[in-house]
Formats: sequence, C-alpha cells, structure tokens
Amino acid sequence: MTRTADAIMDAAERRIRVGGYGGFSFREVAADIGVKSASVHYHFPTKDDLAAAVARRYTDRFTQAVANKIAAGTKVDVAWRDVFRRSLAEDGRMCLCGILGASAHGLSEQVAAEVRRFFRSGLEGLEAGGLGKEEALRFLAMLEGSMLVASVLGDQALFDAASAPAAAAAA
Repeated sequence: MTRTADAIMDAAERRIRVGGYGGFSFREVAADIGVKSASVHYHFPTKDDLAAAVARRYTDRFTQAVANKIAAGTKVDVAWRDVFRRSLAEDGRMCLCGILGASAHGLSEQVAAEVRRFFRSGLEGLEAGGLGKEEALRFLAMLEGSMLVASVLGDQALFDAASAPAAAAAA
C-alpha cells in the first residue's frame, strides 16, 4: 500500500465514521488530502472498492487491538469494551462498521461482506473467549448501542455508564 492510498483510506474512514457510506465522495476525499480525484480513482476504482478496503483495514486493526489486549491478559469482553472505548475517546466517532451496518440494506455486496466480517469476527471472538452465543450477541449490540448513544449525545461518560460491567453498574 502506498502513502497516498493510506492517506485516501484515512480520509475516507474519517468521513464514513461521521456520515456513513453516503457521507463521502471521491472529490471530498481528494480535497482532504490535497490530491486530484483521479488519484483516488487510480488507487480505488470505485466508491465500493474504497469503502470495502477501509472496512477491511478497520476490522483488521480493531481485531488486532483486541488480540493484543487479550495476549496481555485482559479478559475478552473487557478487551472488546476497551477497544470500543478507546476508539470513541480518540476521535468521538462511531464504529466504522457500526455506522456502515446501520445502512447495510443499501450497501453493495462487496462492502456489506466486509461489514459482516467485522461483526462475525466480534461474535466469534467473544464466544471463543467464553461468552455464550446469545451473551456474545447481546454484548456486541450493547457496545455498538452504547457508542451510538454517547456519539449522538456528545458525552463519552454515557458509553462508560451504559457499557459498565454488571458488577460495577450494580455498585
């Protein structure tokens, strides 16, 4: 991957995490990084190619961050919560695959497949870490929902409150 391709994906990711799939154009991405839109098309021939590449990279980075926390001794559910929280704390934006998933019915199969990969990876990872199938589903939905509420209301403390472990919430 070239520096230009990475910069294009970074700019597209920022725009998608704010406005979803419809929230970016090649022209805007090109302007964000100071290149012509032809350069964006050179690296990513279609908007679907770009969105799928961004979702693939996001999933890979996200799951690697979770794996690193687990390797350091963090429980799987705490690791997933911590990575969601860090993402929200760093830039106040939604989970890229969560925002794309909200409009999954309108996505191309190429992009939708990458979004499904994120959610399947999450569910499989949570189950492998000891959560039951339904518990993993509820937990991942809770993380995405907590991030949504915190983002919409502009208050990260709401994510912390909504996603606090049951023992901490009861205290």
